[in-house]
Amino acid sequence: MQISRRQLAPAEVDHELVWLSVSLGSLAFAALWFALRLPWPHCLFLTITGHPCLTCGATRSAIAFFHLDFWSAWKWNPLVFLFLSGLSIFDAYAFGVLVLRTPRLRVGRFSDVEKRLLRFAAGVAFLSNWIYLLSRPPGLY
Repeated sequence: MQISRRQLAPAEVDHELVWLSVSLGSLAFAALWFALRLPWPHCLFLTITGHPCLTCGATRSAIAFFHLDFWSAWKWNPLVFLFLSGLSIFDAYAFGVLVLRTPRLRVGRFSDVEKRLLRFAAGVAFLSNWIYLLSRPPGLY
């Protein structure tokens, strides 16, 4: 794996601008959804099987996270909590490099072993999260 810090090339995609825009746009959409009192999303997997899916509790976790109730956010769905934490850090970084026009961090050139290790770690994280959700009391979701 190679980590570098450099200025954007002339025709290079500005990932910080793209993903910060997607992130803030999604947050605005979610805020509007709840402000209009539209119905909450319901889990089809939970309805059919009676068991939580990998993302059950994500909406409640996100709401708790944005109310700065981090413990509740963690309890609802640890994987979503970790994702939102990482996204918040990335958004702060992206905002900083866009405003200050500083060099960007780029990660690349993963070896085959590193790629396999990352895939394995992601699989373990998803499976651990699902096991946690399945271990919660029935009827919680």
